[in-house]
Amino acid sequence: MCKQLFILCTLFLITASCNRKAETHPSGFSPTLAGINPLLPAGADPWATYVKGTYYYTQGCEDRIILWKTTNITDLKNAEKKEVWLPKDDDNAHHLWGPEIHFLNNKWYIYFSADNGNTDNHQIYVIENSSPDPLHGEFIMKGRIATDADNNWAIHASVFEHAGELYMIWSGWQSRRIETENQCIYIASMENPWTLKSNRVLLSKPEWEWERQWISPDGSKTAYPIYVNEAPRFFQSKNKDKLFIFYSASGRWTPYYALGMLTADTGSNLLDAASWTKSPEPVFKQNAENKVYAPGSICFIPSLDGKETWFIYHARRIPNDPPGAVDSRSPRIQKQEWDAKGMPVLGIPAAEGKIQL
Repeated sequence: MCKQLFILCTLFLITASCNRKAETHPSGFSPTLAGINPLLPAGADPWATYVKGTYYYTQGCEDRIILWKTTNITDLKNAEKKEVWLPKDDDNAHHLWGPEIHFLNNKWYIYFSADNGNTDNHQIYVIENSSPDPLHGEFIMKGRIATDADNNWAIHASVFEHAGELYMIWSGWQSRRIETENQCIYIASMENPWTLKSNRVLLSKPEWEWERQWISPDGSKTAYPIYVNEAPRFFQSKNKDKLFIFYSASGRWTPYYALGMLTADTGSNLLDAASWTKSPEPVFKQNAENKVYAPGSICFIPSLDGKETWFIYHARRIPNDPPGAVDSRSPRIQKQEWDAKGMPVLGIPAAEGKIQL
């Protein structure tokens, strides 16, 4: 996750001309800036949503939440942006990871994880804004979302609606870390946007070798083994007959960070772990030829005309950051394709620069 100094530098880089509007065409891309990667000089855990002709974007920051607003998602460098949340309580004022903005019941909700300065105490929080425009009005704290009776560590909350039910998926610990850390993917149904209705259900834990990489090729590693399943994101097949949860696996500090996928039938019980099948191989991973490493934290958005689907993710241009170095991940965008059965095809991470969309 980004360090405070890194965030200050990043904000300086993207402040210039932030209110200038770029020329766009019907597909939503600028004729001169279409497909330029990275979208911003730096940033991890990207999230974008499309509501009423506008894209709203956010990404991880250590001590605040910032929103970007634009009709051209490829021109974030010139998008309107605003700091919409500065923590008031020390319990959730540190390490604000993985913010996501959602429009639910005509209100805006931002889900994020934070702690009291000790990352072992990460919990999930949600804030609410009733203004039609989330860059206006005020976000208020709705509270911490208790994910289980033992208040286990939890990050990267994402919500989705399906068949009239609201669900939350997230990454959490089965029990508090002692010597080895295991991050798992959970799901629960929701009573409302700030309260879980069901008990959490374990959907995935790091079990395949490609999900358990925590040592980089140069030997750099964390102080103890960390096996990772995190950043779950919901998606559907083209024919709406299959449901997917994409997630990121292995240590993000390594080049092996990659995307996994869980699949369920649309009519199945989403709270039954047996409904979900895990892909035995990553579905999107590093591409050394294109100098794109550790791709993850995917989210899907439609084109303005609704005819295409794009996905945003973060990645690095180097295999791994040296120990103690600033997080060098940045957000990128690509076009998502479909196979003959209507299943999503992500392809390979595209090289930086102008790409075909």
